[in-house]
Amino acid sequence: MAYAKLSGALLVRKGAPVQEAVSVPRAAPEPPVREGDGLLARHLKSLNLPTFLAQYQRLAHQYAAEGLDPSGYLLRLAEAELIERERQLIERRIKHARFPAAKSLDTFDFEAVPSLDKNRVFELARCEYIARQENVIAIGKLGIGKTHIAIGLGMAACQKGLSVGFTTATSLIHELLEARDEQHLVRLQRRLAGYKLLIIDELAYVPLSTAGAELLFDVISQRYERGSTIITTNLPLEEWSKVFGSEQLTSAVRDRLTHHVHILDMQGENYRFHHRTPPPATHHGNGAGRQKQAE
Repeated sequence: MAYAKLSGALLVRKGAPVQEAVSVPRAAPEPPVREGDGLLARHLKSLNLPTFLAQYQRLAHQYAAEGLDPSGYLLRLAEAELIERERQLIERRIKHARFPAAKSLDTFDFEAVPSLDKNRVFELARCEYIARQENVIAIGKLGIGKTHIAIGLGMAACQKGLSVGFTTATSLIHELLEARDEQHLVRLQRRLAGYKLLIIDELAYVPLSTAGAELLFDVISQRYERGSTIITTNLPLEEWSKVFGSEQLTSAVRDRLTHHVHILDMQGENYRFHHRTPPPATHHGNGAGRQKQAE
């Protein structure tokens, strides 16, 4: 019997129909619609299992086709549901924290701030200091990247399942004064005290009023040894009296924040200036721009 060579080692009998000669791969059939699928889908919705609902048919078909253990099928669905729920919880924590931007520690250029110990920052990102109710104070001049580090630590806490609040010192003072005037200060203070981590950005950039300084002291006192606070500031600790006014009040604030504290000394060139986006080049129709650029 005569055969013709086709595609390497495959031998096909001459004159055989194409259908007989070549096995054409077919797409996997859609999962069959079973009698209980509609009821199962309704139950999954009622149980609030959206990932089960989205994936159970595909995985059931896969496990049946490959003869795999049915318990493995349920395990895969349960894992997918848990992963999706955790992702949504992290997203909600980040949203409730009210970060001004999403910044991670992985995107921070530590080489631009040589005084900052990268290993120490990533050790803080493990959030064990929060379990011990310890504080962090990042000190450095304007534009050095203190806010980026604070947000990165806050994002890490959100991923660890911890409640985080972010605010600037100026915004916090305004919120406290407004709450006092509108008779709901206690409610706001309770919320601020409840965060596992409270980030107060840009402290000491502007002097505080006497009332504002006292209200901020109350917040720090209520969180003392109950929660962790991250402070970013452009002034060294010994100069905080320029902001709080009273030396006695300054000492009280400083004592509570520094009793259990990690100081991040951030010295270097202006971080934002170093990472600025240059403006697009201006092109002139007469070629003068290209000539200037070449020069």
